[in-house]
Amino acid sequence: MNYGFVIDARKCIGCHACTVACKSENQVPLGVNRTWVKYVEKGSFPNTRRYFTVLRCNHCEEPPCVDICPVEALHRRDDGIVDFDSRRCIGCKACAQACPYGALYIDPETKTSAKCNYCAHRKEVGLKPACVVICPQQAIVSGDLDDPSSAIAKLVASEQTMVRRSEKGTHPNLFYINGDGASLDPLQAPPDKEYHWSSQARGVGHFAKYGLDPEQSHHGAPAKAIRRPAKTSDRPAAARRVYDAPSKGSVWGWEVPAYVWSKAVSAGSFLTLFLLTAIMGVSMPDTLQWAVWGVSLLFLSLTGALLVKDLDRPDRFTLVMLRPQFGSWLVRGGFTITGYGAFLALWGASKFLGLHGLETAALWAGSAMAILTAVYTAFLFGSAKGRDFWQSPLLWLHMLVNSMIAGGSAMSVFGIVTGMDAALAEILARLLAGWFALHLIVMAAELFGKHPSANAERTAEIIIHGALRQQFWTGSVLVGNVLPMIAVYIAPSPAVVAVAAVLGLIGVFFTEKVWVQAPQSVPLS
Repeated sequence: MNYGFVIDARKCIGCHACTVACKSENQVPLGVNRTWVKYVEKGSFPNTRRYFTVLRCNHCEEPPCVDICPVEALHRRDDGIVDFDSRRCIGCKACAQACPYGALYIDPETKTSAKCNYCAHRKEVGLKPACVVICPQQAIVSGDLDDPSSAIAKLVASEQTMVRRSEKGTHPNLFYINGDGASLDPLQAPPDKEYHWSSQARGVGHFAKYGLDPEQSHHGAPAKAIRRPAKTSDRPAAARRVYDAPSKGSVWGWEVPAYVWSKAVSAGSFLTLFLLTAIMGVSMPDTLQWAVWGVSLLFLSLTGALLVKDLDRPDRFTLVMLRPQFGSWLVRGGFTITGYGAFLALWGASKFLGLHGLETAALWAGSAMAILTAVYTAFLFGSAKGRDFWQSPLLWLHMLVNSMIAGGSAMSVFGIVTGMDAALAEILARLLAGWFALHLIVMAAELFGKHPSANAERTAEIIIHGALRQQFWTGSVLVGNVLPMIAVYIAPSPAVVAVAAVLGLIGVFFTEKVWVQAPQSVPLS
């Protein structure tokens, strides 16, 4: 048994009856939709045509939203329906990043994720989904795809159908007959600020805060976003989106880059301590070692606080540890951070008690956990299949190098307070110069190398030429890498290294902010 949908674009008249029926049946609040209709127009007057496309959850056979959910709030039933349990959802919004179709939203009333669930409550009593019943043209067909005698199976077998983003490997169970490429591919007809017959350009609830149009900045003011037309091969002439639901925008706000930054400071500080003392054999004063330990512990605590702050249901954050879905990198990351914190505490206790053997063991084990803490977010982002730019195989190296910059910078700043000598300052200067140079190389490879998809390429364009170009070129490249790299190379004195370290910490934050925000500016539907 494998339930799915067929949307027959030959019959759809764009009446929105399916949207209204879905809202009424499932009590969907204003401003968000489980099912919605997009209008795309092609051609120039008088030779024009309007295409109607019904969009919703695709009930994938390999749903990435289920894989990324840390608390099993999303699950695929035995009959193929991808359903959700709002009682478990913690509002982490990872599912919205994982879905390549933009089907999930945060309910402004319950603060939990929601989407089309095939009207599962109706299906249980033998009824069809509300949208299927209400459609006046019978343009929406539902049923069991595995039953060859069903109407939907016959349509899929006899008609030429297409699915959205088949390259993602999700095996969607939503098929389109006579589907239009510009309607199904959001890059061929990009979103606009406002649409005909609709004054709602911003969302409600969570999306009133973060649901920004790709052409808007986080302060709501128009941004200098890239308005470059798509390549001829990507977009038919004069294809334009003229009606659609509001953009979900950046569902991960400032808290996510802030937590990645604080995590980098914590993990990188302890890793730098390990590199200098255990690998390079550098003698460091105890006051500086304790300062590094305190910074690592403090910023790890800040990381946890920011993670909880980002949840739309922070009252349920303990479910990540109490009811974990171990396939999710959110859960794996939670346990990684906990393990790292435990070894930090063990190192501090053993050093205080003078247990040198245990101190050394805790240093090595804690450093291994620090590496995992630094890079696990790359695998979390990589499991968000909706954001192609995060699928970069270099993202783990990007985050590791960022952590080493943040950690070396933090040690340099506190070295001034604890009386760091010139020899140690020069060693830190050489290390930082190397990390800055490597970071520039990695970022260049991520941005200017060959991209696996048009979505990833568009993200790189937004960073290099679009709305985020000033934050990237000024905040990340110039202030955060080039200037401090030159400074520590020319004059590796304690004072210069400390100033360069402050610039490095600023650059790490700008880099992570750009890397988190830019992929979310590319529309998914």
